[in-house]
Formats: sequence, structure tokens, C-alpha cells
Amino acid sequence: MKKGTKGAGRETGRGKGPVALHAVILAGGAGERFWPASRKHSPKPLMKVVGGKSLLAATLERAHKFAGEGRVWIVCGKEHAAAIRAESGLPTSRVLVEPRRRNTAMAVAWAAQRIEAEDSNAVLAILSADHHIPNGRAFASAIRRCGRSAASAGVLVTLGVEPTRPDTGYGYIQRGGAIGSEHPGLCRVRRFVEKPDSRRAQAYLASGEYLWNAGVFIFEASSMLREIQECAPELHGALAPLRKQPRGKNSSAVAAAYRRAPSLPIDVAVMERSQRVWTMPVDFAWSDVGTWSSLADELGVGQGAKDGNRVLAGEVLFEDSSANLVWGGERLIGLLGVEGLAIVDTEDALLVARLDKSHDLRKLVAGLGKKGRRDLT
Repeated sequence: MKKGTKGAGRETGRGKGPVALHAVILAGGAGERFWPASRKHSPKPLMKVVGGKSLLAATLERAHKFAGEGRVWIVCGKEHAAAIRAESGLPTSRVLVEPRRRNTAMAVAWAAQRIEAEDSNAVLAILSADHHIPNGRAFASAIRRCGRSAASAGVLVTLGVEPTRPDTGYGYIQRGGAIGSEHPGLCRVRRFVEKPDSRRAQAYLASGEYLWNAGVFIFEASSMLREIQECAPELHGALAPLRKQPRGKNSSAVAAAYRRAPSLPIDVAVMERSQRVWTMPVDFAWSDVGTWSSLADELGVGQGAKDGNRVLAGEVLFEDSSANLVWGGERLIGLLGVEGLAIVDTEDALLVARLDKSHDLRKLVAGLGKKGRRDLT
């Protein structure tokens, strides 16, 4: 038996023997919409914003519920590698360090190439390091079911979350017909749609045909590599150096592959183009915690007692103020007569923003670069 394929995390595929489930956690984003708490030296996955543990620690906890020892991987950027390794406790060989940013398509492709070289039967579950999913047991169960179908049918499966509101911050999946009794609960994907405006989001919710695209993908490594060759020839070409050095021990091969790779999300490069994509609708709570606003929603800001204010850190006094999210530092913060704000106080920067505008924080971070203040990014 190959190294890293025994113990917990093996499921039985239909007609293909055991399914070796690997978790691949993508932790390469800059997290600019969580500035100034998220920086190059302290990225978003390391933020402790829900339940007293970092987003990465919570993701690792979920991953270990379905992937056994030696089958949990992280893909991250070189600027975060040391911090990610320290937080995760994973062996160096299980942390794939990208030499440059190339979006998620290349991250997924490299992981598939690397893991398939070690375990030819591997089924990968692609997770994001910054999702919040309180019910880890239900999540693991869904991954196992998707893994069995992915292995037996050679398809790419994505989780689709049953929407609870007409959210304009998420992409959507239009579900097609049910696959059938051999794959209970799974449907074909009719199409992926980008983040809608409010009117379309309302229509999607009312139709009952649409799911939130959770960005969680499950597939055999070999199936993804096949679909990359078919759907994304430029990406397939970029992987050539890694096919010669499949375990990536030659850093120059990785660097060469990344120089050639297109900068595309995996959704655009493969999932939206492939004819072999299924979805599993799920109804457990899920959030991508993408902005201060979405975090505020997740924490119930604006709801319940104490005027719905929420303090993540520091000492704060409120007077005639409501629905505010505050991340304080060493000094006391006083709020008087304000509502709906995100206030983030760090050692060298202070953010005061309307929560409903926090999705535009990337513009502010870009402005810092133009002013030559990259020390604050």
C-alpha cells in the first residue's frame, strides 16, 4: 500500500475498491477585504474570528474528519509559508508553497499532479481556508458521499448550498436533473452563474433551482488532470515541467510551471467548461467569511441583545450605538451615536468603514500601493 493511503479516510467506491480521500486546503489568498487585520505577514486564514480559533485551524479540524493521517495538504504562497506551517503543524511535504500567485486553477492543478504521483487512486476534496461551517460532521458526510460518486463515475462534484436569502455576494449553480438511485442526492449542473444583482438573486431564490456555489470541489486527481487537458490546454501545457518532476522535489520545475501558468480561478478554467460536473445540494450552514460585512452577518451583528454590537478584541464602550463590529487593539475605543460600522484598530492602521461598503476594501488597499505604503498591506 502506498504511503499516505492507509487508515481513516478510506471510503468504498462502487466497483473501484477503496477511495482514498485527501483534503487540499487552499490558503493562498491575500485577504485584502479583511484589511488591516489581514496582511502579507499575517494572512486571513490565521485570523481568529469565530469560536476562538483561526479559520485555518477550523478548516483543518473539518478536514481531519474525512481525510486520514498524511492525506491533508495545504497550498499557500511563499510569503505565508512559515506562518501556515506553524499554525497547521503539517509536515513540510504536505505544504505546497507557490512561488507566485496564479489564482486557484494552478493551485488545484499542482495539488492534483503532486498527489496523483503519490497515490494514483486519490480523490481530492478542495477546501478553502476561510470558510465557516459549524457542522463539521454533516460536512464530512457530504464529502464522503461525493467522493464515492467522483471515484465511481469519474466526474467532478461540487457542493451547492441551499440558499437562505437572495445573496448578491455569492456565485450560483443552476441544478439540472437528478443523477439517479445509484448516486442519491446528486444532480447534474446546468450552469454556473456569476454573482447576480439583487433582482436576479431574488429570482434565483424564488425559483428553487439555484444553489450557492460553495467553492468546494471533489474529484479523482486523475479525472481533474484529464479535464484540465480537455478544457484548459494552456494550463495543461504549464504543467509539463511537473509531469517530468511529478513529486515537485525540484523547485525549478515548480517555478517553471508557475511562470507559464494562466492566472484563472478553477471555476472558469475547468468547472464551467467541463461536461462532467455534478453537484450535491446541502442545507448545512456555510459562509465564505469574505468581508467584514459577511463576518458581521455570521456573528449576528445587528441582532439580539446589546444593540447587536460585537467586539472581536479589545476594550470598547458603546453609547447610543448599534450593529457595529469592532476589532480593537491596546487602546480603548468609544462609539457614540453610530451604527453599521466596521472598526478595526491595529498597531499601525485604523479602519473605519460602513459594513455595507466593506466589500470595496480592495480599492483602499490598492490606494496604499499607489501611495508607496506597501508596508501597510
